Amino acid sequence: MDLESKVKKMGLGHEQGFGAPCLKCKDKCEGFELHFWRKICRNCKCGQEEHDVLTSNEEDRKVGKLFEDTKYTTLIAKLKTDGIPMYKRNVMILTNPVSAKKNISINTVTYEWAPPVQNQTLARQYMQMLPKEKQPVAGSEGAQYRKKQLAKQLPAHDQDPSKCHELSPNEVKQMEQFVKKYKNEALGVGDVKFPSEVEAKATDKNNANNGDRSTSAAVGAMEDKSSGQKGSQYSCYRCKLNMKEGDPAVYAERAGYDKLWHPACFVCCTCSELLVDMIYFWKNGNLYCGRHYCDSEKPRCAGCDELIFSNEYTQAEGQNWHLKHFCCFDCDCVLAGEIYVMVNDKPVCKPCYVKNHAVVCQGCHNAIDPEVQRVTYNNFNWHATTECFLCSCCSKSLIGQKFMPIEGMVFCSVECKKKMMS
Repeated sequence: MDLESKVKKMGLGHEQGFGAPCLKCKDKCEGFELHFWRKICRNCKCGQEEHDVLTSNEEDRKVGKLFEDTKYTTLIAKLKTDGIPMYKRNVMILTNPVSAKKNISINTVTYEWAPPVQNQTLARQYMQMLPKEKQPVAGSEGAQYRKKQLAKQLPAHDQDPSKCHELSPNEVKQMEQFVKKYKNEALGVGDVKFPSEVEAKATDKNNANNGDRSTSAAVGAMEDKSSGQKGSQYSCYRCKLNMKEGDPAVYAERAGYDKLWHPACFVCCTCSELLVDMIYFWKNGNLYCGRHYCDSEKPRCAGCDELIFSNEYTQAEGQNWHLKHFCCFDCDCVLAGEIYVMVNDKPVCKPCYVKNHAVVCQGCHNAIDPEVQRVTYNNFNWHATTECFLCSCCSKSLIGQKFMPIEGMVFCSVECKKKMMS
């Protein structure tokens, strides 16, 4: 087998979506190739979610595993072949007759996900209340958005130790306990309902349980019914605005049915993104996506993007790192005790910085070392030395002097500027 075949074989075995084009870099990326421990493409440094990776099967496995051993097992099915739980996504297909002058054609719209409710009218109303660019219609910007958020909000390496890089047996045990805990205490799936139905059920339940006693705060989001207009007594937990009569709302069981949200307001409190497939994590009165719930509980390595279960890790530049992952973003050399420069919030070793990122001096046309002083004006740079920062006309040193800049040139006086420009 030749080298190219070996590489391709390794790629197909190790990397989901090997060779997929990057939606961000377009033709600049040669195709997706997973870094051996970072969760990024080796070619363009973008994440897997930025690539056109057709992974609906993998996504359904990931979400299926998330719902395993929870109260949401009705949303999964185990395959007879391997027993792996698969997410039973509710796909909604709507057909609308479109009348032309003579013929009537059928226009079909497929939603790659829809709320798992029996009432299709309810699901349809929910979808129409989402921003159009976030509605997961097959082949649309919204479907791409959902796919990206599935990768971002619910990383497989936040729930499956086998998707992590070289965990010790103790770290695997800690991670399994952590996942079990959040499944029991925080994980939930939003429930789409009409507020009036929830109120009616709560009232019936209270009457049955309490006899003549007054209803409790179980319908707290429904106060001031007598003073407000019909339907306006329901207010959204996030935006505080009233719900419109007849509109569906999203409920979160862990938050209690005294709280409700507009469909477009059912978002993570940290990233403000729509909670993908209404999968939420509830903590201290707030909705989180999976990623940001985990971030609120554990440090996350800025190198490999995994949660840190080791007692030993390092903090640098306001971020957390596994000791072995505090490395140069360009060449992967370990940076402990070494000089590094932050480039776009990523640490880069000095040789890589000089080679790939350093600015060039307008005077000597050499790269400017990150440790030496420089003069910067607009996008132009000079070594802050008497040899480089000179008048473009008479070569007088401008260190500590006033100067007149013009398109990458600097002058000590109006005379020199006129002389050079003429």
